[in-house]
Amino acid sequence: MNPSTPALVQASFAQVQTLGPQVATLFYARLFEIDPDLRRLFKSDLGDQGQRLLAMLGQAVALLDRPERLLPVLRQLGARHQGYGVQASHYTTVGQALLDTLAAGLGPAFTPALRAAWTEVYGVVAQTMQAGAREALPA
Repeated sequence: MNPSTPALVQASFAQVQTLGPQVATLFYARLFEIDPDLRRLFKSDLGDQGQRLLAMLGQAVALLDRPERLLPVLRQLGARHQGYGVQASHYTTVGQALLDTLAAGLGPAFTPALRAAWTEVYGVVAQTMQAGAREALPA
């Protein structure tokens, strides 16, 4: 990971948190706009799900500079999501929805450099979660 990426993403996430639940609302609206079929994977109330999403994202962002702690958490998360029916192709859709949400929420502050940093971070998150999902598959 680029050495400046964790600090860039952490600073921008502090701004994102000021938007509160609106972030999750934007994210899920965009996610289901991109792929309406994904709605079937969400059995619980999206308000609760949005809180869990923001909490997990916050934890991941906080641990960006401590990969020895972050990567096991992401592998476990990937294993859980595999059990929910999440497919490898869904990670691309989620990444696009996340970037679109950040762009909408941060406006002009979502610079090309910040987009690149978030893209890099999400790439690590998605790859690690997918590795955890593969490890969880029955032999």
